[in-house]
Amino acid sequence: MTVRIGICSTAHLHADSYAACLNDLPDVELVGVTETGDGVTATRAKADEYGVEFMQPTELLAAVDGVVVCSTNRDHAMWVQDAAAAGVDILCEKPLAPTVSEAREIVSVCETAGVNLGVAMPLRFNQPVRNAKTALENGVLGTLKFLSGTNRGQMPGGWFVDPEASGGGATTDHSVHIVDIVRWLTGEEVSEVYAEIGTRFHDIPVEDVNLLSMKLTDGTEFVLDGSWSKPDEWDFWGDATLRLVGTEGVVSIDCFDQKIKQTRDTDDAGIRSLYWGSNPDEGLVADFVESVAENRPPLKTGADAVRDVAVVEAAYESAKRGESVAVETTETAALD
Repeated sequence: MTVRIGICSTAHLHADSYAACLNDLPDVELVGVTETGDGVTATRAKADEYGVEFMQPTELLAAVDGVVVCSTNRDHAMWVQDAAAAGVDILCEKPLAPTVSEAREIVSVCETAGVNLGVAMPLRFNQPVRNAKTALENGVLGTLKFLSGTNRGQMPGGWFVDPEASGGGATTDHSVHIVDIVRWLTGEEVSEVYAEIGTRFHDIPVEDVNLLSMKLTDGTEFVLDGSWSKPDEWDFWGDATLRLVGTEGVVSIDCFDQKIKQTRDTDDAGIRSLYWGSNPDEGLVADFVESVAENRPPLKTGADAVRDVAVVEAAYESAKRGESVAVETTETAALD
């Protein structure tokens, strides 16, 4: 059986990686890409780059079994609703939506339509993260006491710094990755957030710095730096790390530590790091394709992703009020 997949919008920079993964998988056909409005010209160019056809939205949705939504955060709901109406399974870029209410509505639409909804959280397929999950399940750390994470990257520019298109800055863009793997590894929810955010490195209308101090539902403390703090000249795009401290041991995860430094004695090359480790996007895309073929939910479901959005929403509220804010978990639990 060949699974037919399309890409709805290529606005998100991860679209290139997902397209490459789809083109490399057996028994998968990347049918085409689609876009509306101002992004059509850029997406037509991406269609040529991917070696596929640019199609109108209704044409694409009628021709595929599943779609990957790589639009601006603001447009996730539009694409998901159209795909759900067409009876097509969906893998949506993160965060699922700019607000909890919109994220819940997206999940409800897919449940009503009877289609499976996944959210792109590739770090669940990162090998160091999976090694840490095995260690936790085997009791190597004893009782978990503290977690400290980072997801510091370069400022992406473009629509990511447009508050209407993105819904927020670095907190929206980067925090959800590490929050998701902490929730996945521990089985606990984030119950409380205290956030400090600001714009320190770039002249942009959204925050590029955020530090979240959190508490999990079992009382474990969790801190996270999810800032756009890497300079443009940095040798690698950023990092994704997590340190887990338990009563019997410590596990440190560096998701992209498998790299070597390359130097060139020229004015324009300098020093850069080349990543040689496994690509978590491959696992993410393969899981989605398998879920479409098997008519099952992907590993990261839309209902689960609502909780990540709730943490981000609470972080913004905390920064606004200057105090800790509780994260609502009981209402989202009903979505599972």
